[in-house]
Amino acid sequence: MVCIAGGGMLLGSTAARPSGVSAAVGYPLDTVKVRIQTEKNYHGIRHCIVETYRTEKVPGFFRGVSMTIVMASFISSFSFGVYKNFLYNICRLRYGSTDRKPSKVDISFAGCATGAVRVVLLAPAEIAKVRLQIQKEPHHLMASTHLLTSKPKYHGAVHCLRMIIKEEGLGGLYKGSLALLCRDCHSFATYFLTYSALCDWLTPAGKDKPDLWAVLLSGGCAGVLGWGAATPMDVIKSRMQADGEGQRKYTGLMHCARESIKEEGVRVLFKGLGLNSVRAFPTNMIIFFTYEAVMRLGERLAK
Repeated sequence: MVCIAGGGMLLGSTAARPSGVSAAVGYPLDTVKVRIQTEKNYHGIRHCIVETYRTEKVPGFFRGVSMTIVMASFISSFSFGVYKNFLYNICRLRYGSTDRKPSKVDISFAGCATGAVRVVLLAPAEIAKVRLQIQKEPHHLMASTHLLTSKPKYHGAVHCLRMIIKEEGLGGLYKGSLALLCRDCHSFATYFLTYSALCDWLTPAGKDKPDLWAVLLSGGCAGVLGWGAATPMDVIKSRMQADGEGQRKYTGLMHCARESIKEEGVRVLFKGLGLNSVRAFPTNMIIFFTYEAVMRLGERLAK
């Protein structure tokens, strides 16, 4: 059984569209995750949720959501298209045929390469998202002189990107990109390998494709394990990206990791793991279900 193989980016791109809706629905949890990863004043998930709502109300959970909705669909579509084409070319070069079932090494390598390529597009979107999510905008029912002194620095994702370029140069858009590269390379290898292995295991004897319930289960588990592998570097990435002009604390990936572990222990690397897992299972169930449905439709239309 070949879960994902073949060439062409269009079908892979179409299949990942639901990720924009999923990103919007899960965005409040992502905001909480980023805040507990980057700030020490929260004593856990519940405390972060309560404090965010108390001081900022509902809008506090949705800072930067507009760019995330737009970019999530595009980057997810791009990632699936790149992965599909990497796997297609690996099979063509190694076996001389794109109909050959890819090995687990092929799948892992294609996933790792996909994670590396997407960093170019993802890094600027990620730094804008993180800066907006950690920006506090107290909720006031009426204007006051205090409001004038606490005016937010960033007025949206585009303004945030412009300010970063102005203050930190173009390189500022790629702050934390090495951590992001490390995060996505091994997590995407884990992600696609888990999905493929579970699909193979759950495919009934005599069939070459898994049932759609198996796709749902495999996709959800792949998302959880992928984020499990990603979380330590996700923490480092978020801390480096939140480390803005005027409050710079970290000189690089290793320095950030050492300082974080020194101050908070090894468990700091797993902050947000539970939230990542809760978001990942339903989101990736939907993404892989849609992906497989579109792939199968494409195969039928090609016959």
